[in-house]
Amino acid sequence: MALQADLDLALQLAAVADDITNRRFRARDLRVRQKPDRTPVTDADTAVETAVREALKSARPDDSFAGEETGGSVTAGRTWMVDPIDGTKNFLRGVPVWATLIALLEDGRPTVGVISAPALRSRWWAAAGQGAWLRRGDADSAPQRLYVSDNALLAHAYVSTTSTRTWDTFHSRAAYLRLAEACWEDRAFGDFLQHCMVAEGTIDIAAEPVVNPWDITAVQILVAEAGGVCTDLLGASPQGGTGALSANPRLHQLALKVLAAPPPLRAAPEPGPL
Repeated sequence: MALQADLDLALQLAAVADDITNRRFRARDLRVRQKPDRTPVTDADTAVETAVREALKSARPDDSFAGEETGGSVTAGRTWMVDPIDGTKNFLRGVPVWATLIALLEDGRPTVGVISAPALRSRWWAAAGQGAWLRRGDADSAPQRLYVSDNALLAHAYVSTTSTRTWDTFHSRAAYLRLAEACWEDRAFGDFLQHCMVAEGTIDIAAEPVVNPWDITAVQILVAEAGGVCTDLLGASPQGGTGALSANPRLHQLALKVLAAPPPLRAAPEPGPL
């Protein structure tokens, strides 16, 4: 099946999702419940995932599906993976930084990725061998091709994470602070946005200690098609759940080393008086 047809379908699915999320964003009757892992889910999350799943069942009946809310797993062959709203906490609080993430994996390898953030009037997309793209504004606005930054020095790098608190639980806050201190500036743009900004070249490094496959698959191919690298914090596939690190190739290697390095030894205190 032609890759362009899959990309066109993913973009159509993003439009379906945008229609739902735009109507429910800041709705007074938005319904929110807490999942067993204590993360929130809204009626918009479930509505988007259901709509996308049903559309794919019709358009690609032989493909598998994996979604954050309704389940499924990556299988051999073709699997569509969907995060209906990445940034649900922002969505339910009325913060406009959230997006629907749609990706196609073929034999476990991402080949198509779409990230649609209608409240930001932004949509990013990529397909294997076709580059990474961003369109801001109306649907008839001209898209721009994306490239990661060419910065090769941590001392000149701009780094972002999602939340420093999660580093305590899933990796090491000290490791992230070493990276932040080695860089020129650090912020917490968070979630999908920081990886998209790496693909745009507006920041240099995005690092987070824990991700789920639906959080990272679409941005993984976006970063790669922009000339960057997206792995976990050990340099392996980010779909394994052990964090995510996006950067240009040079900074990616430097950041991996900083995150893996043991903390510096502290000098023993001088003995006090007897």
